[in-house]
Amino acid sequence: MYLVEKRQMIESSGTDKGSGKFERKNRMSTFTDIGIDLGTASILVYIRGRGVVLKEPSVVAFDRDTNKVKAIGEDARLMLGRTPSNIIAVRPLRQGVISDYKVTEQMMKYFIQKALGKKTFRKPRIAVCVPSGVTEVEKKAVEDATMMAGAREVSIIEEPIAAAIGAGIDISRPYGNMIVDIGGGTSDIAVISLGGTVVSASIKVAGDDFDEALVRYMRRKHNLHIGERTAEDLKIKIGTAFRGSPSETMAVRGRNLITGLPITVEVTSEETEEALSEATTQIVEAIHGVLEQTPPELAADIADRGIVLTGGGSLLHGLEELISEKTGINTMTAEDPMTAVAIGTGKYVEFLSGYKGDV
Repeated sequence: MYLVEKRQMIESSGTDKGSGKFERKNRMSTFTDIGIDLGTASILVYIRGRGVVLKEPSVVAFDRDTNKVKAIGEDARLMLGRTPSNIIAVRPLRQGVISDYKVTEQMMKYFIQKALGKKTFRKPRIAVCVPSGVTEVEKKAVEDATMMAGAREVSIIEEPIAAAIGAGIDISRPYGNMIVDIGGGTSDIAVISLGGTVVSASIKVAGDDFDEALVRYMRRKHNLHIGERTAEDLKIKIGTAFRGSPSETMAVRGRNLITGLPITVEVTSEETEEALSEATTQIVEAIHGVLEQTPPELAADIADRGIVLTGGGSLLHGLEELISEKTGINTMTAEDPMTAVAIGTGKYVEFLSGYKGDV
């Protein structure tokens, strides 16, 4: 089920003041405010007035002999598990926080320049979203990396707030809204009312943990060693979180741990449910924990309005049904869960621009 509330995009205002020079300046200022969804698995860039203009994996490949970057984004992702010993493909963000500061800075600089183009005369104002459970030190690291990557001003926004805005929810009203944002490294659960977070929780269980659970299951059950990309394909194609889902099968190729030779194994969706049950149970328990702490009036609103899922992890088949069954609350996925956080972050930038004036 998809969220029926239609996103209303905030359009940048600009009037004709006469000269072509003024119009060019006005257009240029319109396109220099951006929002970044700095995800563990992917980075999305939203430019004011243009929407989401870039979505690439947050992977960097570099040569450790020369310490030079070889590839960033999709080109680097294709190198995962396929590089010679001197080239390493790494994810500089782990579980929603920066694990390698310098590589993250280089990656952000590359994506900002790619999104804006080379002919940029002003440094952009940038809003970056972070998991709700990050520490002040981790938040400062994101802010510093963004400034070093070329921002003139940085705003930090928590992921559940950005996800709610991007999903088309009016968070300014005095009603309880529950958002569950399942990304690559973290799952953020929050109850939002009057533009702020009332109760929240952030757990380090998300899409990457789904992949790792499938790798462990294949090793334990089939004596088959598979890579990260194969596990992700398995999750996307037949992965399920709900036992009542229709059965599907997929041929999975990997290396037999006993013979050391490549083999192919048929895997069913029921097996993926078994493999993923520990991770999905932790997410459901975190949702239950937030609901237990929610004030009764807001809890009544959530029971009436439902739970909204965002993030790439929410696309796991059967997750809506599992959460609905365990909580007794109708659960729905946002219209475009992959880009909801980036869109919400960008709209937050637009709000700041309107509030401060386009200076």
